[in-house]
This record gives sequence, structure tokens and C-alpha cells, in this order.
Amino acid sequence: MFIDEIKIYARAGHGGKGCIAFHREAYVAKGGPSGGNGGRGGSVILQADHDLNNLIAQYYQPRLIAPAGQFGMGKGMDGHAGKDLIVKVPCGTLIWRLASEHPPVEEPDKNDKPMFSTSASRRPLIRAAGGAVAIEEDLGAAQAGTARDQVEKGELVTDLTRHGQQFVLCKGGRGGLGNRNFATAARQTPRFAQPGEPGEEGDFLFELRIMAEVGLVGYPNAGKSTLLTAISKARPKIAPYPFTTLHPQIGIVEYSDWKRLTVCDVPGLIEGAHQNVGLGHEFLRHIQRCKILVLLLDMAGVDGRAPWDDYKNLLRELELYDPALVAKPRLVVANKMDEAVAEKNVKAFKRKIKKTPVLPISAAFDEGIEKFKKMIRQAVEE
Repeated sequence: MFIDEIKIYARAGHGGKGCIAFHREAYVAKGGPSGGNGGRGGSVILQADHDLNNLIAQYYQPRLIAPAGQFGMGKGMDGHAGKDLIVKVPCGTLIWRLASEHPPVEEPDKNDKPMFSTSASRRPLIRAAGGAVAIEEDLGAAQAGTARDQVEKGELVTDLTRHGQQFVLCKGGRGGLGNRNFATAARQTPRFAQPGEPGEEGDFLFELRIMAEVGLVGYPNAGKSTLLTAISKARPKIAPYPFTTLHPQIGIVEYSDWKRLTVCDVPGLIEGAHQNVGLGHEFLRHIQRCKILVLLLDMAGVDGRAPWDDYKNLLRELELYDPALVAKPRLVVANKMDEAVAEKNVKAFKRKIKKTPVLPISAAFDEGIEKFKKMIRQAVEE
């Protein structure tokens, strides 16, 4: 199963709350406050990995929740920090922040005045009075978040393209201070502490755009999978009917001098692909990172279409989806030259589409494959 887009809910760990404790020891009448600080919550960290090729791991684990920090303890002992949750994703993954489906935090009542606050930390305080614990909001508490953009993919957060690149998706909350931090000359036995800060959370969309140097583009049944099999060790499904390939396939082209190229075979495009007809958007986004494009044409016209019309329609769909795709260097390849009508169609194509070099090949019989490999290498290097 190939997964290239998945919705994720991520939440960092909450910080541990500070401890309310006092030092008790024989022959020490007034030991003073000794509450330790809470530990920091774990963060959700994304890491790009070139050994992965899809988001299947996130499909089976759509909730990424990091552990919380430990509470502070007596005798001045601080709580342990929560362990960071490191999530590996394929290189080429884009992270979009979606509109949150969780209710916003209510704005605190400004008439509620706290008994104590510090300038160094404007957070709620946990108070102990007669054994009961109550929470009072500090005047500097954060106000309710504003509404986010309600667009299809929201805000682009990051683009992970390099192996080992890391990004903190949700930062863990800071631990609360214990009551030992609030002792002063005027208040020597503070009976309050801070709760831990909540960890960041949100809904995100993980979108994979395959990072390949060469992209194979063409109509269904043009022979893209056959060509990928001929130039690499990739073995996609090959059958004489349209849409045999349902998700992008990656192949590695190897040369005698140890040079390697990555080739991406996307499923066939049809008219209206820029409007997501035939899942066009799901396929077109995978060639946006390619350095060059190979427009593969069925020069035999097996499906009853003229090759020159296919060429014009492909360019039109690419331009309507993203004008930058048409600006990329491209190579026009005429496939199925083993058919009798192919030679006639090549001559007609050159008359109708002028100043466009065409490379004739027959991927099924390995004709012109070596020349094709040299041409894509030269194009990529240039």
C-alpha cells in the first residue's frame, strides 16, 4: 500500500507540575520550602529519512503524542523530562497545519486576581490551602487563539528534503516551578507552585512529493512502466490496459561509472488532470521536484489518439496545473516504434510540432534505451 498523504494529530507532552513540600528533619524546626520543579514535556520531532518512500507508518499511527514531564518531588528533587518523540518521514515530505478541530481555550476572566505572581513567569499558580488544591489564573495568562485560515491545506509549516533534517513539530511544555522558588523574606513558607505548561498540539497534513531527478509523463498505456523496467531494476505492474499503474513508481538508473539517476513513473494523465480528473492532482505533485521531464508518447496511436494531440494536451495540463512544470527541461520520446504505423506518425509529428526533437525508442524490445539513458543523464547534468 502506497500512502502519500495523511492527516495527523500531534501533541507534545505537558510539563510536570511543581511540587508543594517543606523540609522536615529532626532538630530542624523550620526547614523551609523544598518543592522541586516539574520536568519538561517531550517534543514531537520529525526527521527526514531517505530509506523511506511513503507515509505508511503514519497511516497506522495517526496520533503522535509525546510523553509528559514528571511532577516535581519533595526534598528539592526535580522531575524527569519527557522523552522526545522522533518520527521518521520520507525525504520530500511537506507539513501543512490544518484548522484545529479541538475547541479553543476559553479566555480567563480578568476580574479574577491572583494572590501572587512573578515577573519571570506569567503562568497559573497551584495554591495549597488547608490541604485543598485550587488553581487560579494569572493576569498574564495567554488569551484564546485566533481562528486559523480555513483553506484546503492550511499553512505550510516545513518542507523536509535532506536526509537527517529535523523539525520540531510540537514543542513540549515547560515544567512548573516548585514552591521553593517563591520563598522571599516576606513570605518564607509559600504554599503554592506552578502547574506545567501544556504541550503544543495541532492537526497536520503530511504530503509526500517524491524527490526524483527524472519524471516520466504520458497518457495511460503509453509504456511508461515498460520504459522504467527497461532502464532500471524496478518491476512495476505491466498490462495492456490503461491505469495499470495506480501510484508513483521509483527506479534507479545505474551507469558503468557508478553514476545513478532517480526516475519517477507517475500514473497516466488524462484530459482535465489539472482539475483533478482521474486523480490528476495526486499524480502531478510528484513531478514538481523533478529536474527534467520525459514526455512519453504512444507513437503507434494504439488507443486511437494522434501523438501530436497527446503532446499538446500534456503540455496544456502541465501548464494549467503549474506553469513552472512547462519551464522545466523536457525530452520528447516516441515509444512503440516497433509498430508499422509508428514511422509514419513520427514524420507527421515532426511536420506538425516543429523545432521539437523526438527520440524514437521501443521500450518493449530495448531499442534506443542506451541512447535514452545517455540523454537523460546529459540533461540532468546540464
